[in-house]
Amino acid sequence: MGALLAGAMAISCTSSGDAGGSRDSTSGRKPATSEENPVRSASGAAAVAGGVAPEARRTILFLGTSLTAGLGLDPDSAYPQRIQRRIDAAGLPYQVVNAGVSGETSAGLLRRLDWVLKRPADVVVVETGANDGLRGLPITATSATIGNVLDRIKRDRPGATLLLVQMEAPPNMGPEYTRAFHAMYSTLAQEHGATLLPFLLDSVAGRPHLNQNDGIHPNNKGEEIVANNVWRALQPALSR
Repeated sequence: MGALLAGAMAISCTSSGDAGGSRDSTSGRKPATSEENPVRSASGAAAVAGGVAPEARRTILFLGTSLTAGLGLDPDSAYPQRIQRRIDAAGLPYQVVNAGVSGETSAGLLRRLDWVLKRPADVVVVETGANDGLRGLPITATSATIGNVLDRIKRDRPGATLLLVQMEAPPNMGPEYTRAFHAMYSTLAQEHGATLLPFLLDSVAGRPHLNQNDGIHPNNKGEEIVANNVWRALQPALSR
């Protein structure tokens, strides 16, 4: 548990990602915005290889931060793209869309939600709040914002399966804050009709050999574990 909490600082992408012209605090690179980093489909030729025509596949929409966008990795190596390969291997009729944006807080996700929900979505996976925790934003405010995100998705995509990814706050925020931050996710899932997925960086956070040089974002080995974490919880929802 100590290693997990020590590595919880790795859950956030940047310290100023919502401001225009801001730069990724860990890499010095300007984080992508929703315009610069458009949603990416991971299906393509894989859809045919999986035995299902692209037009017949349902859509899994991943909303998140640079951890979902795959900052520092090849575009095809982010965990949503790895999930697509597992889907194809299982012969399931789904295509993945990666709508991760680096440096985004929950408020940033809420602001772009109308735009991103113009796409069809049968399953929506929400990974947000990590940057709120890094900044020490009030948990009541973060909880209210994520709740609004979940409600908006349910309103605009009432038939979609909704999943919320557990995230953690960095330990330097103090035990009271980190405990409340952790508990926030299960409460949100229960109150807003979402399925709670395990901590995204379980068995990866705080382990240098599984992270890039910034000590924050998973490397290829770490990203494979992240994909396994998500897939174990996501697969049952796709088989219903």
